[in-house]
Amino acid sequence: MVVPALLAGLALAGSPAWAQGARGAGGEGDLAVFKKACSGCHKWHGGGGGGYGGEALSLRKTQLDKDQVAEVVRCGRPGTGMPYHLRGAYDSVKCYDSLKGDMGTSMPPETAVFLRPAEIDAVAAYVVTQLKGKGEPTIEECTAFFGTTSRACDIYRKKEGTDAPAASH
Repeated sequence: MVVPALLAGLALAGSPAWAQGARGAGGEGDLAVFKKACSGCHKWHGGGGGGYGGEALSLRKTQLDKDQVAEVVRCGRPGTGMPYHLRGAYDSVKCYDSLKGDMGTSMPPETAVFLRPAEIDAVAAYVVTQLKGKGEPTIEECTAFFGTTSRACDIYRKKEGTDAPAASH
């Protein structure tokens, strides 16, 4: 559907460079694809934590490069709760040089949100340019993700000495 992609693009148009990144498929920015497919487990900040599939790893601490991140997003992680996001993975597309019949009990789960190859590349770019190697999440990152008036960022506002949400522009 064109409308959600258009709205996502418009929402990112006024965002800081931190949130925009390169455009993924369908006009979605890297952040929009990350929100759609990854933030449920890896959290908005990429720091990981408990999710439906178990304990998601911190993308802020990852040692993987962009190609390795893309492979994990495409194929998941065998033997873990990390799902594969490429439609046809392990069926018509080999992952880790294997098909479903080769995987046995180590088969990663199927995602609820399949991604197109350009979206997988967008997620990988976002992880390595905006999350990897970053320290603690900041108010700027929080407001880029949720917006300037979101109460979700109150914890960061309190650290800066103000309890009031920032005014929207």
